Amino acid sequence: MIRGGFLSALDRQVLIRIARDGLAEHRVARRANAIILLDRGWSCERVGAALLLDDDTVRDWHRAYERGGVEGLKSFDHEGGASRLTDEQAIALGDWIDAHCPRSTRTIGAWLRRSFGLSYSRSGLIALLHRLGFDYRKPEAMPRGLDDAKQQAFIDAYENLLNTMGLDEAVVFVDAVHPTHQVRPVGCWARKGAAIAVEQTTGRQRLNIHGAINLETGQTRIRVVENVSAPSLIELLGEVERTHGAMRLIHVFLDNASYHHANIVKDWLAAAGRKVVLHFLPSYCPHLDPIERLWALMHENVTHNRDYPTFREFRRAILKFLRSTIPKNWEFFRDRITDNFRVISPGDFRVVA
Repeated sequence: MIRGGFLSALDRQVLIRIARDGLAEHRVARRANAIILLDRGWSCERVGAALLLDDDTVRDWHRAYERGGVEGLKSFDHEGGASRLTDEQAIALGDWIDAHCPRSTRTIGAWLRRSFGLSYSRSGLIALLHRLGFDYRKPEAMPRGLDDAKQQAFIDAYENLLNTMGLDEAVVFVDAVHPTHQVRPVGCWARKGAAIAVEQTTGRQRLNIHGAINLETGQTRIRVVENVSAPSLIELLGEVERTHGAMRLIHVFLDNASYHHANIVKDWLAAAGRKVVLHFLPSYCPHLDPIERLWALMHENVTHNRDYPTFREFRRAILKFLRSTIPKNWEFFRDRITDNFRVISPGDFRVVA
């Protein structure tokens, strides 16, 4: 925290004169103004908000003034136009970032000040990091326990099935989802400085949905159930059979949830005249289940930054999208819900957590 009252009367007069001088360079006048406000007891955050800056920049200006007075405020070589690190320091910085994967430029700036006594503004630090080959990105969520060989074997078997199945056979993907009556806040464009929010409900009510999709036609079967279970799976598979009446075989792909292997499901499948054949995905491989992309699209179009005052309205919006919007607009959505599978290999990633 920077305590106010650090300027002498003479220094304050000099800075006020610079801040008011219409002929002074605008950048210098802004810096002088910031120092004056800090001297009056304003916090860095308050000064930054008033001058449309980030608070780290205000702190850097204060340090520049402490080091060099007015001449320090007139120096712009710390803004990051060219790196002031030596080659050895740049290597050390890169090694430290690789080892720690820091989540903010503030953390990196603090390390630079602590290690080398160097101070960068936020924008200058970002420019430096880009020059050193770093960028800011979000890690991918990777399931635990992935097996490359099992993934590849599944993909090979799936492609072989598609290439050999007859015209009287169909492929369907089955899964469950549990959307909660709650707005999902996501990033959006808004006016600078405008505080934006989404109103939240209690989130105590949710839908239990057991669903199926045919990627060839875009047709969906969506059932709202009390509990997702073996009986609800049997009811869903029965609907799939009825809606694929012209098919001799229906290949249903689904994950390894325990109720998918229940004895009553096996007994139902063994009954005479059954068309459904179950195929199970490798464990921990939601990326090999295209219906997961349907659920993601559902949230993107129905729950992201969208508020439904009542659970009834929420339910209606979810079911309309899944039962009507997707099939009617399949040409538009089919590129987002695909069976373009790939192997996710843990060896291709550096796992940071």
